[in-house]
Amino acid sequence: MSNAAETGSDKGLSRPLASLPPLAAAGVPRAAGEPRLPFRHKPPADGSAYAALDLGTNNCRLLIAHPSRHGFRVVDAFSRIVRLGEGLAANEALSVLAIERTLDALKVCRDKMLSRGVRRARLVATEACRAARNGEVFVERVQDEIGLDLEIVDRRTEAYLAVTGCAALADPNAHSVVIFDIGGGSTEIAWLDGQARSPLSDPTKRIRAWDSLPVGVVTVAERHGGVSVTRESFEAMVDEVSRLLEPFQIAAGNASSAPGFHLLGTSGTVTTLGGIFLDLPRYDRRQVDGLWMTDTEVDRVIDDLVDTDYDGRATHPCIGRDRADLVLAGCAILEAIRRAFPAPRLRIADRGLREGILMNLMREDRVWRRPRR
Repeated sequence: MSNAAETGSDKGLSRPLASLPPLAAAGVPRAAGEPRLPFRHKPPADGSAYAALDLGTNNCRLLIAHPSRHGFRVVDAFSRIVRLGEGLAANEALSVLAIERTLDALKVCRDKMLSRGVRRARLVATEACRAARNGEVFVERVQDEIGLDLEIVDRRTEAYLAVTGCAALADPNAHSVVIFDIGGGSTEIAWLDGQARSPLSDPTKRIRAWDSLPVGVVTVAERHGGVSVTRESFEAMVDEVSRLLEPFQIAAGNASSAPGFHLLGTSGTVTTLGGIFLDLPRYDRRQVDGLWMTDTEVDRVIDDLVDTDYDGRATHPCIGRDRADLVLAGCAILEAIRRAFPAPRLRIADRGLREGILMNLMREDRVWRRPRR
């Protein structure tokens, strides 16, 4: 197995758990300076809220929550498609328009955190800021103009946070699960071996292999086209992702042979498939999060989508015009994963990196510790 984690190059390589350095403590401020908002890096003693922000290639998402007995209770949320990584593959930089759209969304997030009295937060940026030559400059601008301290996380951290956020939906009787998060600019995937001990236990201790593929719905759609997609162009997308997936497939080769094996996916792609499968008149997280689909049901939804033209996708209540040119690229990534790890069932999670951040912050603060008598 490659020692890419030690050399600092981590593109496209699967890594065994033993070769990885420990995660940095969640909530530690960047060396560049302290955040302007009054975020404390210690447990809030006054019941203040926790916040998690995920700035990806396509979306800006915020979640604010209070701890509860068996997890946390969401008190506010925000999500906006900003397409920060638009044109990044061609220009290797974040564009002026994309930056302005994102700054507007981040101002909304800042105001929500202030109004909710957030005192413990982690604000992360992922693939777009990692890949752009002006990513650090953008982060500095966010700090100067908005007062938010964004942390550009590496691929390993992103993968582990995604696992932490949705692993509670894994079948507790399954001895093996492959979890994946299809993003805008990258796709994180991990193999969890063994059974879960409890819903609040750290699922990253079960990870035996993981990878971060340098492809997401935006990058694949920009390379292959997302508006007019034929069967041939769809298969070309699947083939590209399948090649990138080969190292992880080798590392997790026997994953699908364990008792109860299933796939667990978190992303707009899989939640969209769930909404279409349920024939929802409008997307409803309560019905989609935790939904099980058989492999035959997933086949049918993907086949129907490939046969649907752009206008049909744009007018679908669970897709919309903002994502009509991206959904088939996401389906191609999902299809490559399904072919590498055939599974009789797929569980859909409308949760992920933000929830993983919140779980880690609260676990660090030991909010679920039993009080002494």
